[in-house]
Amino acid sequence: MARLNGLVLTAISALTLISALPRGAAAEDKPLTKITFSLDFIPLGRHAPWYAAIAEGYFKQEGLDVSIIPSQGTAQTIQSIEAGTAQLGFTDVPSLVLARANGAKVKMVAVNYEKAPYAIFSLNTGANVTQIKQLEGLTLGSGAGSFTPKVIAGFMTQHGLDPKKLTISNVAPPARASALLSGQVPSIEFFVMAKPGLEAAAKAKGAELRTFLLADHGLTLYSNGIVASDDYLAKNPEIVRRFVRASLRGWQFALKDPKKAAEDQAKFVPSLDPAKSVAEIAVVKDLAVTPYVEKHGLGSFDPAEMKSSLDFMVKYVGVTNAPAATDLYATGFLPAKPVKP
Repeated sequence: MARLNGLVLTAISALTLISALPRGAAAEDKPLTKITFSLDFIPLGRHAPWYAAIAEGYFKQEGLDVSIIPSQGTAQTIQSIEAGTAQLGFTDVPSLVLARANGAKVKMVAVNYEKAPYAIFSLNTGANVTQIKQLEGLTLGSGAGSFTPKVIAGFMTQHGLDPKKLTISNVAPPARASALLSGQVPSIEFFVMAKPGLEAAAKAKGAELRTFLLADHGLTLYSNGIVASDDYLAKNPEIVRRFVRASLRGWQFALKDPKKAAEDQAKFVPSLDPAKSVAEIAVVKDLAVTPYVEKHGLGSFDPAEMKSSLDFMVKYVGVTNAPAATDLYATGFLPAKPVKP
């Protein structure tokens, strides 16, 4: 009897030890599934949530070994996914619409930027753009072939303004900041993530930066999110769910503790200044956290808004051979329990 009691106690102790292991520890003995994830650009502070998901162990807890690769733009991200170089990627809805219109088979499973990052920057001593009506008669520094002027033109048309009254001055991206600060052009277009750097540079010049974010003035257009090929989604639904869940935990962590997330990212990308990354994460938070997200969780999206984004592209940007709205996204990949910001 004593020996039997001893065996029972040993079994109970073993069960207690197993239950005390951290989440995911039991899966560590199993081979991790390798995933290559493509960013939409080179690694910048805005991408800290993805690196935090690696550093904090969220991907590993889901049985995933994730490698992050850079890109030279969203079109290249989609090409990498279609070629199989990456299984999942980070791209925007406008690029997704254009890709599907041209035959690509890629869908979005989670939206990270609920608001589009298109912004017009000016100085209080210059154009001082704060209202939509000021876009008529404005000269805007932009690059040849840039997609943003098309969005701005559509935005103007949507609000009853004449886009022909917006003058585009060809200024390459690396020269735009200096062109604005030196007064060569009264305004420039950039993604809003450029705000911290431009703000500091303007202050050094004794001026105040004006940031006109189109999304804050009526532009309804979903932007970046997680995408995968139709084929990969069909064959690996559970892997995608695990990837999305871990990614959103990385986003949750970065938004709550941007300093630590920036430090996590710097371990993988030493060239990044954590302090600058923290400032960029703050800008991204404004794009990611909306009342809808606060209610439904990070990554969530409204199919009606997805259709609205498609309609904008078709009506104002002139997309032909447009896909159906339901071809842009796939449901059922977000966590059953929402990851709240």
